Amino acid sequence: MAVLTPYPFPALVRRAFRELQHRHAIFDLPARSFVLGDPSRDFSVRFHGRRAASPFGPAAGPQSQLAQNIVLSWLAGGRIIELKTVQANDRLTIARPCIDMQTVGFNIEWSQELQLQQSLEEYVKAAMLVRMLAASGQLALAPGFGETIYDVSVGYDFNGITSARVQAFIRGMRDASATVERLRSQIPDEYRQHRDLDFPACISRTVTLSTFHGCPADEIERIIDHLLREHRLHCIVKLNPMLLGRDETRWIVNEALGYTELRIPDRAFARELTWDQMTGMVERLGATAASLGLGFGVKFTNTLVVENHRDFFPSSETDMYLSGPPLHVLAMRLVARFRERFGDRYPISFSAGIDQHNFADAVALGLVPVTSCTDLLKTGGYARARRYFQNLAERMDAAGARTIEEFSRHAPAAAAYVERLLQDPRYHAAQNRKAPHKIGRRLILFDCITCDKCVPVCPNDANFTLALPAAELPVAKARREAGVWVVREEGRVALTERHQIGNFADFCNDCGNCDVFCPEDGGPYVLKPRFFGSEEGWRRVPLQDGFYVERRQERDVVLGRFSGTEYRMAIAGGRVSFAGPGFEVHFDEHDPVGSMHGDAETEVDLTYFEIMNRLRTALFAPREVNYVNCLSSHA
Repeated sequence: MAVLTPYPFPALVRRAFRELQHRHAIFDLPARSFVLGDPSRDFSVRFHGRRAASPFGPAAGPQSQLAQNIVLSWLAGGRIIELKTVQANDRLTIARPCIDMQTVGFNIEWSQELQLQQSLEEYVKAAMLVRMLAASGQLALAPGFGETIYDVSVGYDFNGITSARVQAFIRGMRDASATVERLRSQIPDEYRQHRDLDFPACISRTVTLSTFHGCPADEIERIIDHLLREHRLHCIVKLNPMLLGRDETRWIVNEALGYTELRIPDRAFARELTWDQMTGMVERLGATAASLGLGFGVKFTNTLVVENHRDFFPSSETDMYLSGPPLHVLAMRLVARFRERFGDRYPISFSAGIDQHNFADAVALGLVPVTSCTDLLKTGGYARARRYFQNLAERMDAAGARTIEEFSRHAPAAAAYVERLLQDPRYHAAQNRKAPHKIGRRLILFDCITCDKCVPVCPNDANFTLALPAAELPVAKARREAGVWVVREEGRVALTERHQIGNFADFCNDCGNCDVFCPEDGGPYVLKPRFFGSEEGWRRVPLQDGFYVERRQERDVVLGRFSGTEYRMAIAGGRVSFAGPGFEVHFDEHDPVGSMHGDAETEVDLTYFEIMNRLRTALFAPREVNYVNCLSSHA
């Protein structure tokens, strides 16, 4: 079972700035894909009275859980960052794989996969690193384009949200000064100039409530009232697409859009808010917020519950959650209906099937923020957001608008936009059935077609490229006979591709998304070399193959597990110690057999030494930047 492990703050800083310097990228996102604003246009919006440099951001989900995810979302132009939902139950067991992007988008995820204190620290680390990058002068940020708002997301019921641990989390986000000061002291010496930055102690003063499915109306109202009165937080309540009702929801999905295979169970509508319950609740909570001088609004929408009819997720999962194109139609229909009832009295946050084609439309409708998740899980990952802004700029120019406010004046009414959606083939089943192409070949440890699709589609940036020189490694096995070491070869392992693919285990939650987009079968997260950030992490999963590589001054240690069998090598000054089942030998790196001595009850398979040593050499190569070598200040 994969366990997400946060990356140490010093290593996070080291990784970001070294990669920017040496590779013109940050967390594997090329600088050419950064969204840094445009001096000729003002993309800024107001959110609960505060300025954000753009209306875009990640939805609470896989793009906003770990610190590097949040930084990547910011580099992609996100300026209202909806942090991943936290809840009192922070030791969830989630079935794997959990993200299926073969067609429109399904998942079986819940909330954060970290403990509450870890989530708090990740969010603070991200905010601090964003501040450092913005202040570094190494990014060509347009004036004012650094202004960012972090929006907390909490769930899922009153008892959980008012528990001592969630309350402590909320207070920690309101006043993170102790965490900030502790992390400030950890900024590496080579970046000491950033230690004096004015890092904000208040990370967030806004919250989006996620009640998931089936939370009673009175409980939702009670939660928001508590957050308003007790924490003085500006509040958004995320609503569910089932607000449209059973008949209309099924008609849109199954008939109008043609997703006949999707079954929306009756239980999806059980205990859900009715339209009348929602409008009454909004009126009352809006009045409470206004009396307290706070903001209140709604978000459309959460995902849609459908029956798990596919073979991607474990059969134990009865339900899965729909996102992507069909959800966009449902959510926009609710936007139109809400606007018809309330006009512009309450702000609307939006997340449902946003992509490069409809982002500008959602912005024109005055939705703030306009958040994305599903589209950013497709080929290109975070880099896809750059096209959002390019299309928005083109639309603004066509309207003669320099600001988002001016652009919105030219937008059609929400109802007019929604009616067009039902006729737009991009949202219909016929155009969303084709799965990513597979070539009928299975992945192995080394060599693949090196399309590198698996790198950007990982929201956690767990997959990375690794430069191993082309070579043919002998499958060599040494045995001592009559006091002399002899070796025999049983073939060769060829390394022929321009580079290899690695996986950083600490960030991989086995979501399966890289498997969906990999042209080969088996999944990069399963079959490619997996590197752990600590020996403890490597030992925690004895049935999972992988490596732990450590550099201490002039001595390197590599732990390797192949088909469940463990090996250990240490090297210093060219002298190697190599141990495995039934042997421990020592030799010179460049002449293993000729210089070998030690104890061996069986053959010594030197192939594993060659693999481990080449991986070590590649990871610590000069100017190489990766999550393994940035853990060591000596790399």
